[in-house]
Amino acid sequence: MDIDLAALPSDVDTLHQLVRDLAAQVADDRSELVQAQAEIERLKLIIRRFQRAQFGRRSERIDGNQLALGLEDLDADIARLQARHPAASAHDVGSQPAPHRQGLPDHLPREDVAIDIDERVCPCCGSALHVIGETVSEMLDFVPARLRVLRIRRPKYGCRACGTIHQAAAPERPIAKGMASPGLLAHVLVSKYCDHTPLYRQSQIFARHGVEIERSTLAGWVGGACWWLEPLQARLAAHVFGSAKVFADDTTIPVLDPGRGRTKTGRLWVYTRDDRPWSGPDPPAAVYFYSPDRKAERPASHLEAFRGVLQVDGYAGFERLTERGDIVLAACWAHTRRKFFDVHESTGSPIAAEALRRVTELYAIEKSIRGRTAEERRSVRDTKSRPLVEAMRPWLETQLGRIPGGGGLAEAIQYALTRWSALCRFLDDGRIELDNNSVERAIRPVALGRKNHLFAGSDGGAERWATVCSLIASAKLNDVEPSAYLKDILQRMTEGHPMRRLDELLPWNWSKIAVKR
Repeated sequence: MDIDLAALPSDVDTLHQLVRDLAAQVADDRSELVQAQAEIERLKLIIRRFQRAQFGRRSERIDGNQLALGLEDLDADIARLQARHPAASAHDVGSQPAPHRQGLPDHLPREDVAIDIDERVCPCCGSALHVIGETVSEMLDFVPARLRVLRIRRPKYGCRACGTIHQAAAPERPIAKGMASPGLLAHVLVSKYCDHTPLYRQSQIFARHGVEIERSTLAGWVGGACWWLEPLQARLAAHVFGSAKVFADDTTIPVLDPGRGRTKTGRLWVYTRDDRPWSGPDPPAAVYFYSPDRKAERPASHLEAFRGVLQVDGYAGFERLTERGDIVLAACWAHTRRKFFDVHESTGSPIAAEALRRVTELYAIEKSIRGRTAEERRSVRDTKSRPLVEAMRPWLETQLGRIPGGGGLAEAIQYALTRWSALCRFLDDGRIELDNNSVERAIRPVALGRKNHLFAGSDGGAERWATVCSLIASAKLNDVEPSAYLKDILQRMTEGHPMRRLDELLPWNWSKIAVKR
């Protein structure tokens, strides 16, 4: 209700009615505020239930992606209510303090929008106003992606004396006789393999921009771009396997099998090196390889030139690599912990709970030494972690003798005991991590891609998947934006970048030469 305070009525009855109307409006507002607070609390309760469901019993868990979608909508519901009733958020006793908002990155372009007063004369006394400062605030804006046409103009010159015609040579194109620029190719690759947008959806997006590009044309571009990128995948592999400490794992990838009219199960093998936890000097990287099966000779061929410590899960095929005598295995405490976690969640076993507590103590020590040198980490582990590990083995052996064999808890204990030497490897080498999570993080985008792509169209398509994922994952590990990176290296390679200097185009080196371009 809008009230003109300068023209209040003088009649007592009218004033009484005005007060009654104001009181009724305040009561209505207070009722709406209470309802809004109750609705916010209800939505927050649903969010908490979703979060508990994520860590509940396996049969009750919600798929992580579905959980994220649900939380997005619930957060949007809460934001709508808070926008309509700001007081509900301010008086919400159970609300958490707002997180500190970081400033917007300096590298983003700025565009100033000036908002000034209408008159430069003081409305109070009529004197002239002068500038004493300004208030500057920032909002993050988005400029929608746009397509443009690059017109390559090559003037022709003729010689009147001899009749010769001169013209600059046509530039090399990344796709022979194709219309895709390096920037467009990079966008298609990142959309498919990083943002998990299949080519048929990209075709629909281009159509909305008024450009019809068939899915088959996009597929041809992907194949042509990967031809340029394959040498870089090989260089990444040489860098990863040149380390003395490598993480390894594999994941399934469905591949179309036209002969049988269905998909077959292929494998993506993932290898990473990451020396950052012990302040190592070399940059992190990841490389992927595709194989149509999970035979032990696959990792053996990938790791033929590798010598050192290989940190893996429980796959038996990796065990055969130790027969050469130049590879030792380090096991993963996260996989060991997961066995006990599953037992505890399903049965509430106090033995499993105690095993989880003991492993948690090891992780607390690891958190305190992350980023310190390898020797410092080894020293702390020798003092703090070794007594815990040495006490754990006899405790596990004692518990194994007290419980029925063949059950889930017995399997969890046996899983740990049969890999005990590999689980203890981290105590003597500060470069070794407690778990295999570095490569697990590299596998996660492949799992997201599986849900969107559904399957690779062929063995060749799966190999291209491995090629592009190697470059994108390595770029992200080195804080390099994948789209800008792929665009520039495709441009450089089509312009004839020397193959002998291919290492310059690896993500950690590219960031240096890109500044000079």
